[in-house]
Amino acid sequence: DLEEEIYMEQPEGFKVEGKENFVCKLKKSLYGLKQAPRQWYKKFEYVMGEQGYKKTSSDHCVFVQKFSDNDFIILLL
Repeated sequence: DLEEEIYMEQPEGFKVEGKENFVCKLKKSLYGLKQAPRQWYKKFEYVMGEQGYKKTSSDHCVFVQKFSDNDFIILLL
């Protein structure tokens, strides 16, 4: 899901006759966009938080979930 509006030219082979100068508004992030990895991470971070994982303060690519029996799970991105 994008936070800002992004437009792109109509792809070759999909141009509408008489509307060649129209653009397409993206509804979701695509691979290849600069925003795609950030949007993926934000979604991952949200889902992991919902599952009880916490980000470490020293590295935002490390998520930890601790259990009452002193066991824990570490996820590394």
